[in-house]
Amino acid sequence: MIAAWLLVAHIAVLGYWLGSEFVINSTYRYVSYSGAMPFAERARLMDHVMEVDQHVRYALVLQASLGPAIAALYGYIPGGEAAAIGFGLFGALWFAFVELVHRLRHRPVGRTLGAIDRGSRYVLMAVLVAIAAGLVGGAWPMPPWLRWKLALFACVMLCGVGIRLALIAHFRTWAVMAREGPTEETNAIIRRTYVRATSILLLLWAFIAAITVLSIWKPA
Repeated sequence: MIAAWLLVAHIAVLGYWLGSEFVINSTYRYVSYSGAMPFAERARLMDHVMEVDQHVRYALVLQASLGPAIAALYGYIPGGEAAAIGFGLFGALWFAFVELVHRLRHRPVGRTLGAIDRGSRYVLMAVLVAIAAGLVGGAWPMPPWLRWKLALFACVMLCGVGIRLALIAHFRTWAVMAREGPTEETNAIIRRTYVRATSILLLLWAFIAAITVLSIWKPA
């Protein structure tokens, strides 16, 4: 029964994740293509984008915690109920840390916390790939479709890294605009950055769609 409820939550979080992504992308597009809008208003909307972006981080933590807990309860990984509880506690601590990083992001310690947060995601991607390839847990009774799902989830996270790298140009240019005011050149950079980031986002959604298909189909 617990596994069934966690599975429902797992599916609900996927909807929460996608909904957050749609809001972020739609608002970011509006900001990027509203060059005639007063910059103060654009900056306010961009702050809203960054607030909503936090929900994507929440969804990542929830999915990365719920998935292993469900796998443990179904016997795909060892540990059973004890392991599921452990993943739940780990997820709660990670969730609290992500919230702390967000709240302290403008303080000196925020840069250090942010680096730790990003580093932890690289570690998680490496672990996911290792499990998917059988380098870790090769003897676990984990079906191939689930290993493929883990590999695709690592791809989703990699896309998130790609989006962040694509947005470096945005934040650099945005800082210039805040100091000197927007120009045709800086507005063009913001628009190009939106297109690049959205292209990677579309790939991310494709990976999520593939995960959904695997979860329903469960091929042998």
